[in-house]
Amino acid sequence: MVVCTVLGILIDRFAYKPLRQAPALAVLITAIGMSYFLQNSAQLMWSSSTKVFTSVVPKGGINLFGGELVVSYITLVTILVCIVIMVCLVAFINKTRTGKAMRACSEDKGASQLMGINVNNTISMTFAIGSALAAIAGVLLCSAYPVLNPTTGLMPGIKAFTAAVFGGIGSVPGALIGGILLGIIEIFAKAYISTQLSDAIVFAVLIIVLLVKPTGLLGKKINEKV
Repeated sequence: MVVCTVLGILIDRFAYKPLRQAPALAVLITAIGMSYFLQNSAQLMWSSSTKVFTSVVPKGGINLFGGELVVSYITLVTILVCIVIMVCLVAFINKTRTGKAMRACSEDKGASQLMGINVNNTISMTFAIGSALAAIAGVLLCSAYPVLNPTTGLMPGIKAFTAAVFGGIGSVPGALIGGILLGIIEIFAKAYISTQLSDAIVFAVLIIVLLVKPTGLLGKKINEKV
């Protein structure tokens, strides 16, 4: 977690800080490029061969409904950890001075700077927290699927972003609810439709939701004065 936190701060310093005033498209392209840079760097350091990850959670699960439904321990731990992190993150964002500064910078960096907020330090703190949470997510993911390689996190990362958009950008509970709903949709798609089409079905549902409610499930509509 410490390594990921430091890495997140360095990425912000050298990749994103020069783009503070750049258009959103430039930031998006940089994010895509940085993801490929990290993947290829990992391949150079540890090779592209598949490695086995020792789970931090004991194997086994709980039998429900007379054994018809088995919920693994890693699933229960993942849900519990996500709920705890969500509660702590919401409290941090809404109750602490740093969290309020993050919210202000997300709304208007220029106005935040005029009010005395150090925008660069606030954004770096955001990257640090996000990277630390990504480390926790990576450990839980590898505990559920104990075989990993440098590209293991690519599709889960895309789905995590999809869940955030589905739940509503800027809403932490929305991201959690979006992730759970997308997971349920994907499982049912694999079970009753097609394993090969499950990802396409998930993204199709996202498109439909955004067409009906562009802000996502819990996203708030923002009116801007011109």
